[in-house]
Amino acid sequence: MRSVRVNSISDLARLASHLSSLGQPVYLVRFKEGNEVVYGMFMIFKDYYNLYGVPVFYYCKSKEKREGNFILVKLDESGEKVEICNESRPGWLCIPIINLIRKPDFIEVE
Repeated sequence: MRSVRVNSISDLARLASHLSSLGQPVYLVRFKEGNEVVYGMFMIFKDYYNLYGVPVFYYCKSKEKREGNFILVKLDESGEKVEICNESRPGWLCIPIINLIRKPDFIEVE
C-alpha cells in the first residue's frame, strides 16, 4: 500500500466528495498517531501500467481531534465549506468518519 499525505482536511474531503459523486461508497478513518490525529481514506489507483490496481491511503494530520463523526461538504456560490460535526444537514454531502482504536499495521504515515 502507498500512502499520500494531503495538505488539509479540506483536501481530503474534496477527494472523498468527488469519489462519492461517482457513485462509490466513501468513508474516512480516524486514529491517533503519537500526539497527532490522522484522518484518511483508502482508494484503489486503477490500471497503473500493468497493475490492476494500487491501494493508496490518502491522509492528513491534525494536532487536535475535532469532535464529530461526519465530515460535511458543501459547494455553492459562496465557495467551499467543510465541517466536522455529529449531524447531517440538507444540501450538504455527509461523509462518515470511522474511529479506529489504533493505526493498522499495513498503513505508513510520516
